[in-house]
Amino acid sequence: MSQDSNGFSDAGSAPHFHGHRDRLRKRFRDGGHETLQDYELLELLLFSPIKRADTKPIAKALIARFGSFAEVLAAPPARLKEVRGVGDRVVVELKLAHAVAQRFLRGQVQGKQVLSSWSAVLDYVRSAMAFSDREEFRILFLDKKNALIADEVQQRGTVDHTPVYPREVMKRALELSASAIVLVHNHPSGDPTPSRADIQMTNQIAEIARPLGIALHDHIIVGRDGHVSFRGLQLIT
Repeated sequence: MSQDSNGFSDAGSAPHFHGHRDRLRKRFRDGGHETLQDYELLELLLFSPIKRADTKPIAKALIARFGSFAEVLAAPPARLKEVRGVGDRVVVELKLAHAVAQRFLRGQVQGKQVLSSWSAVLDYVRSAMAFSDREEFRILFLDKKNALIADEVQQRGTVDHTPVYPREVMKRALELSASAIVLVHNHPSGDPTPSRADIQMTNQIAEIARPLGIALHDHIIVGRDGHVSFRGLQLIT
């Protein structure tokens, strides 16, 4: 029997991928996500918005275009739609999965001592910012026990620049009665190496914060290729 473009036979029987979906679901139930490759996990997500077509080619095309499961979830909607077979329903499903992941990771640090949950903090900010196509400047505001009391994106910029106003940063810290802050921003280029402007801005914020009794614990830059810590580089002492 021949099949049409969506995988259905000319006799109206079940699509050839029907058994594949059942097998993939079973593998996930029995072994968890670690038993699946990136494109297979993406296939599972696509089962809901794409009910009458084979999702494997679309999943593989998305991975090929963006590089990884995480980068697919973080990709801008307009770019996702450049992939054949991706429409509004698929975009919503992918953006929902991304939001769920971010909400989960934020829950791992909310209200907890940030300095003792550093790996969770890094996981969260990388999920939120590492694959963005624009620079974002985020601040984690901490109380006197270094517990997270607020997490706010202060500015969004262009592909290679975000305007940051140190006095506005301190104004917001005082409004929240924060005792310490952690600065975070991303480099859409993928390379997290700090620029001279990054270092200068960080020094300005540290100088303003010091007499106000607000500690600058760190400045983290995240990118596709990893992250850097200003404290780790001894750019903050």
